[in-house]
Amino acid sequence: MSDLLFPAEPGRRDLARRLYSLVRDLPLISPHGHVDPGLLADDEPFGDPARLLVVPDHYLTRMLLSQGIPPDRLGVPSRDGTPVEQDPRAIWRLFAENWYLFRGTPSRLWLERTFDTVFGVTTPLNADTADEVYDAVAARLAEPEFRPRALFERFNIEVLATTESPLDDLSRHAKLAADGWGGPGGRVVSTFRPDDVVDMEFDGWAENVARLGEIAGEDTGTYPGYLEALRSRRQAFIAAGATSSDHGHPTARTVALTTAEATALFERGLAGTADAADAETFRAHMLMEFARMSIQDGLVMQLHPGAVRNHNRSLYARHGRDVGGDVPQATGYVHALAPLLEAYGNDPRLRVVLYTLDEDTFSRELAPLAGGYPALYLGAPWWFLDAPDALRRFREAVTETAGFYNTAGFVDDTRAFCSIPVRHEVARRTDAAYLARLVAEGRLPFDEAAETIADLAYHLPKKVFKL
Repeated sequence: MSDLLFPAEPGRRDLARRLYSLVRDLPLISPHGHVDPGLLADDEPFGDPARLLVVPDHYLTRMLLSQGIPPDRLGVPSRDGTPVEQDPRAIWRLFAENWYLFRGTPSRLWLERTFDTVFGVTTPLNADTADEVYDAVAARLAEPEFRPRALFERFNIEVLATTESPLDDLSRHAKLAADGWGGPGGRVVSTFRPDDVVDMEFDGWAENVARLGEIAGEDTGTYPGYLEALRSRRQAFIAAGATSSDHGHPTARTVALTTAEATALFERGLAGTADAADAETFRAHMLMEFARMSIQDGLVMQLHPGAVRNHNRSLYARHGRDVGGDVPQATGYVHALAPLLEAYGNDPRLRVVLYTLDEDTFSRELAPLAGGYPALYLGAPWWFLDAPDALRRFREAVTETAGFYNTAGFVDDTRAFCSIPVRHEVARRTDAAYLARLVAEGRLPFDEAAETIADLAYHLPKKVFKL
């Protein structure tokens, strides 16, 4: 077994090895991510290596953009249909020539582990080996064993949650259910992500709200009809196996408005007269509404605040959302969440999994909040913090106040299907190293550390997300 990410000190390294061996082969619980459900519904062979591993990965294209290589040279589709590079081998060669840029990054770690453990390719990637590595991965992708469902089985994924808008017709999940893969208790479930019908600053928000009404059969020209449409779509998602909702707001702010105040905001939004302050207040109020809905229908509520979306405006104008143009910001939780927690934080029917992109809040705000309210759990470090050192810092910062059991286990939050087992491997190795330290320092008996690492890797995410 590799000693990747284990302590250098021999005694602690041996403890980490022993702990990791206990969870290495446990099934993967993936309760939140962005894998396209059509991938598994259709079970078509993957395309070429570049379109599988480079083009959709904003971790990679973002770094290359920072060094002056625009996304169009990497095949990232443009919003207006203007030409981008189509030759996958040219994209791959350009990527390989600049592989050195990823030294020390989690992107390099994930991709090298994917090459090795998924594709069996151990040749180091560089400009000279670009074609050799490309051909080796392409040869694997042509084999039946590398189709999506076969890999799903090989990866030992027990449950995979995808993420869809209320405007999605869930037809791909219906196909998965018909094939015995989806639905309540299925291996692939959906997650209710309503940002595009809640955030007034989302492009086409008013049109999205109208479309929501058409799908739900409700009059979303009125605020009560809008709320009813959201409740209706949540029920459709639950029927498709969803156990959680997800809310990607810029801040964690919550506010309790009267019905009249919320109605006035909603109507300004539809009329196109709402300003940025109105949009923020409406988002904050809707978190209260969604908490009430969660208490009623049982969906676990995930809150992912802190990203300034589309900060690189020219990148957004050319290529759209989710291509690497977002940046974290300082995020407050104590005062922002106070209205929601005052109303529902002690209600046993509510479960809120809270994430952050602001490490400064781990010990100052998040751990004390999760350690003081039954409804709150801390989500794993995600996105810019989904890296070995940040995962370690998270454990060091929150465990003393919140313990292990006010956290929700690991969430891979990935669009890159082939990286799922690698993300979980890294998290399990990091937790093994942290727990080995506690054992070596006499702070935790080995048998309790063994129980804890299994809970973090498997039992906690399954329990917290009701899977």
